[in-house]
Amino acid sequence: MAAALSSIAQHRSCSSHLHPNLYTSKPAHDHLPFSCTMISSAKSSSRLRSGSGRLMIRSATTKPAKSPAEEDWKIKREVLLQKRVRSVDVKEALRLQKENNFVILDVRPEAEFKEAHPPGAINVQIYRLIKEWTAWDIARRAAFAFFGIFSGTEENPEFLQSVGSQLSKDAKVIVACTAGGTMRPTQNLPEGQQSRSLIAAYLLVLNGYANVYHLEGGLYTWFKEGLPVVSEEESPGTQESDS
Repeated sequence: MAAALSSIAQHRSCSSHLHPNLYTSKPAHDHLPFSCTMISSAKSSSRLRSGSGRLMIRSATTKPAKSPAEEDWKIKREVLLQKRVRSVDVKEALRLQKENNFVILDVRPEAEFKEAHPPGAINVQIYRLIKEWTAWDIARRAAFAFFGIFSGTEENPEFLQSVGSQLSKDAKVIVACTAGGTMRPTQNLPEGQQSRSLIAAYLLVLNGYANVYHLEGGLYTWFKEGLPVVSEEESPGTQESDS
């Protein structure tokens, strides 16, 4: 357990509430799931106390090979810039959706999408709740639990397949998440700020999608500015907006 906790990366699970009435301040950035790196030794063991019992985990919990989504942000940003992925603000995104047949791809968790999303948006979550119970997955669950997070997430292995079943490679796509992140350098963030939507955009351009845009400011800003919003519970065609 100690080995896992000592090498947890910056990725964290994101807040599950996005409706503007539930926000008090803009999220600093889109928190991503923890990426825990374990010591790959058959002799390594960890212990987690739970109530009166004690869970013993003894195994070689070697982390799987790095996936494209886990690539360093600097590399992802360079690819996004090379592929000319353009960032647009929320009002420009709405105009492109209405006038140029752009599709908003919401990569937040399904529950957040159902709560509130732009009309016409489609949802394919880029991260999902951890499903498996391998030694590595158990170790990750334990690391999440150490920080009081009992709904740890992992990369969705079906992300590209799910997108491909709904969008062709020549579709015009605006990728959106909570806070959006940015590719723009600032004094404090010389390489911008990674987010779920930028990771998704990176995966899309790597896999042949040619018209990928990114929602600057994220859906937080969309909701805050009172742009059209629907929820899954509403009947088709009804909209709500926060004025």
